[in-house]
Amino acid sequence: MAASPGPPAAAQPGFTATRTPAVPTGQRRDSNPRSQGWERVGDSAAARGRSPSPPAALAHGHHALRMRRGCPDRVGMAAWVLLAAWVLLALAPVAAGATLGFASYYGDHMVLQKEPAGAMVWGYGEPGAVVTMVVSGDGGLIVMKKTARVKGPSGTWTTVLDPMDRGGPYTLTARQGSENVTLRDIYFGDVWLCSGQSNMAMTVLQIANASQELAAAARYPYVRIFAAAPARSDVELEDLKQIDLPWSIPTAENLGHGNFTYFSAVCWLLGRYLYEALRYPVGLVEAAWGGTPIEAWSSQRALRACGLLEDVGSISPHRHLSGPQTPSVLWNAMIHPLLNMTLRGVAWYQGEDNTVLHTDWYNCTFPALIADWRRAFHAGSAGQTEPLLPFGFVQLSSYRRQSPDDSFARLRWHQTADLGVVPNARLPRTFMAVAVDLCDEHSPYGSIHPRDKQNVAHRLHLGARAVAYGEKDLVFQGPYPTRAVLDMTRALLNVTYTQELVFCRRDARAFEVCCSSQLSPCGWLPAPVVAVESHTVTLALAGCGTLVLGLRYAWAEWPCEYRSCTLYNTQGLPAPPFLLDTLPATAGGRELLLLPGSRFSPGI
Repeated sequence: MAASPGPPAAAQPGFTATRTPAVPTGQRRDSNPRSQGWERVGDSAAARGRSPSPPAALAHGHHALRMRRGCPDRVGMAAWVLLAAWVLLALAPVAAGATLGFASYYGDHMVLQKEPAGAMVWGYGEPGAVVTMVVSGDGGLIVMKKTARVKGPSGTWTTVLDPMDRGGPYTLTARQGSENVTLRDIYFGDVWLCSGQSNMAMTVLQIANASQELAAAARYPYVRIFAAAPARSDVELEDLKQIDLPWSIPTAENLGHGNFTYFSAVCWLLGRYLYEALRYPVGLVEAAWGGTPIEAWSSQRALRACGLLEDVGSISPHRHLSGPQTPSVLWNAMIHPLLNMTLRGVAWYQGEDNTVLHTDWYNCTFPALIADWRRAFHAGSAGQTEPLLPFGFVQLSSYRRQSPDDSFARLRWHQTADLGVVPNARLPRTFMAVAVDLCDEHSPYGSIHPRDKQNVAHRLHLGARAVAYGEKDLVFQGPYPTRAVLDMTRALLNVTYTQELVFCRRDARAFEVCCSSQLSPCGWLPAPVVAVESHTVTLALAGCGTLVLGLRYAWAEWPCEYRSCTLYNTQGLPAPPFLLDTLPATAGGRELLLLPGSRFSPGI
């Protein structure tokens, strides 16, 4: 059920449109403000799209004047003397030991988190000095003023802005003595972090209908984007090592910079769909790296909670994984530096690599990662990011047709903490986009990278609206079974669902029942669909008799063809895979309780 593009963006109540161009992109940037302090002095004009003064142009490596062949004349010499003087003036702050700057992920065009939270802002300064932060609106009207003392020996300062209503544009100016740094074209809205592996890193250039999606970028100037560069570290970093894309207004170039670079298609489309629903600014932060397991994105604290990590060398490299596998190296370099950022939510697309590494630990490592990120972002933002930070994720799609391996099916189940649907007791305030029906056998990037990211993002955004934004009566997930009744005389099983059903395709192996006397491993047999009514599916139990120990659905690496699984709801959302125990609910044994299939573990 593809989401249609929204109407052209227009100035919304509470904020005004600007024509400020995006920050120039295409080059990876060192994010250490101390190493580029001189750049910050002459950087702002170029970053805002105006022609920089000659010193600023020189500071950026541009030649304001070029010498002709041969010796320069006296006028040329005078020009070079003047330029030399300009260079000395431009570099004077460096000679004076300029120290003031914002942390790497603050910049022109950014979105800061709106009320009810306060946005945390931090940066660098001279230890012991006082930094004054000023937020100004149109015409330079001061909206807010904050002060913070630079801590030693780290040389960092932090402040939490008062909660701000959605809108903009604003300027943020940090002052320390005679130094000042100003960020312009700042908006307040909702900030979402997007993380994971290659399906999150796939850019808009790579997806279905890419040309139309890229052409639509200009219609969404209030969806701002930022991408951290892939980086790893053996220790927790306070700031990002590098930036792939500084805060920018979306363009066709920065949304489709290249394959698996920037900007994330799932992240962009999620933000775009949210903007269409919310009608106020949305900021998107991408931190993704293909070929990476969850262990690399988890803190050592989270891994120890699962008993998985005794020391940093306990996980052996896996030959099928292309990205960093060492525990915590991506947490250290790409997530820990962002903890001071006030967030509205997280979107996560990862898990493919854990189908070959610690698959059956995922029912612990994933809940542990979510809980740990929530605690860390809440603490890092001085309590501004809410403790139960909304966390959305994509359940794995398909990979190989007719594969006998069930690691994808197990991983999908473990993504729900073995409970089938979210949110649940182990994964509160989460939401899931089911993607088992979005296979793409002919994807030029391999079938593990399906190109339909529009449906993925559409399903994610429904979950975000329901869980993060509290929209009542919004259907955001597909039908799920609640009870089953045996018809012993006819060897049938009637399964009742939570929602009205749409029967899309007859598949003899979509449903399977466990009939064996032993549970591990269970002897699973097909249970063909013989009838579908409004909320009920009737399954045939041929060869099973009346001993039904378990029921599962879509339990395969490639469970169905594109958007053609067996069951959907009337909104076009697929029924998720499940693995359920069936226990007699009454003495007669006709009615069965359906419980998450814990008794089949570990021999699922």
